[in-house]
Amino acid sequence: MIYLDNSATTKQHPQVTAEMVKYMEENFGNPSSLYQLGVDSEKAVKNARKQLSEAMGLTQGKVYFTSGGTESDNMAVFGAVRAMKRRGNRIVTTSVEHPAVLECCKLLEERGFDVEYVGVDRNCRLDMEQLEAAIDENTILVTVMHVNNEAGTIMPVREIKSIMRRKNCQGIFHCDAVQSFGKLELPDGADLISVSGHKIHGPKGSGALYIRDRVNLPAFINGGGQEGGKRSGTENVPAIIGLGEAAALSQRNRGSDVKRMSKIRKYLMEGLQSEIGDIVVNSPCEAGGKAGQCCASVLNISFLGTRGEVLLHTLEQDGIYASTGSACSSNKKGDSHVLRAMGLTDKEIEGTLRFSFGCFNEKAEMDFVIDKVAAAVKRFRRLGSFR
Repeated sequence: MIYLDNSATTKQHPQVTAEMVKYMEENFGNPSSLYQLGVDSEKAVKNARKQLSEAMGLTQGKVYFTSGGTESDNMAVFGAVRAMKRRGNRIVTTSVEHPAVLECCKLLEERGFDVEYVGVDRNCRLDMEQLEAAIDENTILVTVMHVNNEAGTIMPVREIKSIMRRKNCQGIFHCDAVQSFGKLELPDGADLISVSGHKIHGPKGSGALYIRDRVNLPAFINGGGQEGGKRSGTENVPAIIGLGEAAALSQRNRGSDVKRMSKIRKYLMEGLQSEIGDIVVNSPCEAGGKAGQCCASVLNISFLGTRGEVLLHTLEQDGIYASTGSACSSNKKGDSHVLRAMGLTDKEIEGTLRFSFGCFNEKAEMDFVIDKVAAAVKRFRRLGSFR
C-alpha cells in the first residue's frame, strides 16, 4: 500500500499507540480524582500539554485540549465573536477556508454579522489588497488558515497582524494551522491557533486551541471546569497523551520529514509532467516558483480529459491511495469550493487529484505511482469518453 492522502488523515505512529495503550489499560484514572491513579493521569495530561506547547513553539499563551480541528475552529470563531461583539460586527476570512470555519461564518452571517470573504488567485494565493481593504476598525475577527488543505498554498499569515495594527484593528486574529502543524513554524502573531492530532500521525478525536495571554474567550462547553473552564468534561486522557507524543515526534523529526516530503513532491510532479501531457499543477510548487509558497506535504494536479474520482478508484486497485480533494467535502462529488475560488474550469476540477505526503512515505515509492497514474490517464483518454 502506498498511502498519499495524509492531508485527510495519517497513519498513527506506533510510538503514539504504545503510549495511549498504557492509559487505556493501566493508568486509566480520572485526572480530577484525588487518589494516586487520578493524580498520575493529571500529571500525564500536564506533560502532554507541555509537549504540545513546545512543539507549537508559542510561549505567550496556553493550549486547551479539544476533540479535534473542527471543534478548535468552532471554539475560536464563536468564542472570539462572543468576546468582541460589543466592539463591532465585522468578520474577515477567505473564500478557501476549511468548512469548519466557513460554516461558522455562514451561521454568523445569518445572525447579522458582516462577513467578508477574501479571494485567491489561480494557485490559491491570497489577494492581499482585498484583505487589507476588508480590515477596518469595526473588524472583530480575522480568521485565515495557515496552509490550504487542497492546494497546499501557504498563506501570508505573519503579515496579517501587522495589517491589523496598521488599520487600527483591535480584533482577534485566528489561524487554522491544522495542515501546517508539524511541517512549518506556526505564526507567533496569531491570537488563536487551531491544531489537530490525526494530521501529525496522532489519534483521531484529538486537537487543541492555543489562546494567547490576555485574550479571554468565554467557556465553550460548560460543566465541571476542566481545561481552565474553557471546555468542561472529563478529559480523554489516552487521546491527549497520543496528541502530546505525536507533537513531540513531529517537533523532533520536522526538519528531516519536510526535506524528504519536498523531494518526494518534486520527484512525483516532474515524473508525472514527463510521462503525461495536458496536466495542470494547481499547487504553487512549479520549478522556478518562489520558495515558501507551498507546503511540502501537498501536490494538487488536474489531469485534463479524465475524472478524478475514476482515477482514484483505479489507483486504489493498485494499492495507491490519493484523493480528489478535502475529505470533509467528499459527499459533494465532483466539486470543490477551493478549486472554484481559484478559478479552475469544470474540466480542470473534474480531473483533479491531490497527493499528500507524511512521515512514512519514501521517494522510491513514486516510480510505481508515476507508472500507474500515467497508465490510468492514458487509458481513459484513449477511450475518449471523458473529454
